[in-house]
Amino acid sequence: MLDRAVNEGIGVTGLFEAHLPVSNVDRAIGFYRDVVGLQPGLREPDLGAAFIWIGAPGHSMLGLWDAGPAPMALSLHVAFGASLEDVLAAPRRLRRLGVTPLSFHGEETNEPSVIGWMPAAAVYFRDPDGHLLELLAMLDGAPDPERRILTWSDWSAKDS
Repeated sequence: MLDRAVNEGIGVTGLFEAHLPVSNVDRAIGFYRDVVGLQPGLREPDLGAAFIWIGAPGHSMLGLWDAGPAPMALSLHVAFGASLEDVLAAPRRLRRLGVTPLSFHGEETNEPSVIGWMPAAAVYFRDPDGHLLELLAMLDGAPDPERRILTWSDWSAKDS
């Protein structure tokens, strides 16, 4: 399996994001902004989450999630950076490798989801232990936070 994955892999180019459970999202934002020197990207109070850019926006980020009273209930993920070409091809490649591609909402899919506020295209999948993984490519063009999360087809149609 390892040799095949190296030859037919999905095109990871680096680690794009990691996530941490925190006891207070706003306090954590202040720490990572004021002490570590990172730039806040997005605060989502309804989700109990914040996303902090690591370095220049669009290259790497840290997700901070409200741990609440039961941190073991959190299901966080790791995101790997990739080219847009590899993200677009990922559903087909994952299926060929026996892995189910998932949308942002965890549903089986044949195309990437687009995260409008960044903007970025992403495909999700699970490793053999059930950990959620993401393959992500930043998109050219202006962020469109009003469009939130949509399919690649819907995002691409806006440019047609």
